[in-house]
Amino acid sequence: MNETPRRRFVASIWSGDGEKVDNARGTALMVSLLMIDSLHYVFARLVFPYIEPALGAFYVIAVALVEVGLLGLVSRRLRLAPLRRMWPTFLAIGMCVAVSTRLNYEAMAFIDPGVAAMVAKMTVLFSLGFGLLWLGERFTRWQGVGSAVAIVGLAVISFQPGDYLGLGAMMILLSSFIYALHAALTKRNMGEVDLLNFFFYRLLLTAAFLALFNIARGNLALPSAQAFPILLLVGTIDVVVSRFLYYVTLRKLDMSVFAVALAASPVAAVLWSQLLFDVFPTPQQLLGGFTILCGVAVVTSAPVLERKMRRRVEAADAPS
Repeated sequence: MNETPRRRFVASIWSGDGEKVDNARGTALMVSLLMIDSLHYVFARLVFPYIEPALGAFYVIAVALVEVGLLGLVSRRLRLAPLRRMWPTFLAIGMCVAVSTRLNYEAMAFIDPGVAAMVAKMTVLFSLGFGLLWLGERFTRWQGVGSAVAIVGLAVISFQPGDYLGLGAMMILLSSFIYALHAALTKRNMGEVDLLNFFFYRLLLTAAFLALFNIARGNLALPSAQAFPILLLVGTIDVVVSRFLYYVTLRKLDMSVFAVALAASPVAAVLWSQLLFDVFPTPQQLLGGFTILCGVAVVTSAPVLERKMRRRVEAADAPS
């Protein structure tokens, strides 16, 4: 039986095969990812009153693991071979995501979601740094300038009166570094593993590490009846849907476009925080966050701008 266009599209997404995404599909991916990615810290704050943060992080990932596992069983696409072949990389990725997720949830006691989303944009700079170290890429002059501007913005947010805000910002910064490491490992080593199997084993090992963290603290317990619906919502939207879009976009779009798409998510996060929790960044926090976004924008747009400048110089020097 011939496959319908819709089935071919879905299959190509899960397998990672196919040509580059066209402009319309790429735009749809970016917009969808932007809207849902902006909710990550909002969801972490939403979980906070109902369950201890480290335990909440475990159950959110566990919900996503069950949902993706059921999808894999129904579609009969789960295979043990990718785990057997690449278990050290899966272990490293699972550890990175587990630590990063726990830090994000713990940080909600010290920082509001909108500010956290702005600090987390330092991930772009960390990702460029991993590209520099692993792939032999070079920082251009403008990328160096943009990085410096972003670091100044981070300092404006972090180093101000009150230990709590500084601690929260540092926790998000460390989480962003670790998550960028996970993205670099994924981009470097997981391109040949189909998305469903990669996502399932990534969730499995993340949940395993989070469970170990809680067992080590004697903190493993069942969620309350009030917490369960919240955990189900967050696991489904913030992990299954959000990370599915994240990995599809990471595989299908250029890294520069990917970074630009995520750089705008703090704007939506600030609006969600105001709407749901009635919290809004202070002028100093807004200034620092805006500075970070400006630095990230310079870094991600620098290669394109410099190529255009070179072309103009070459065109001017060319004999008429």
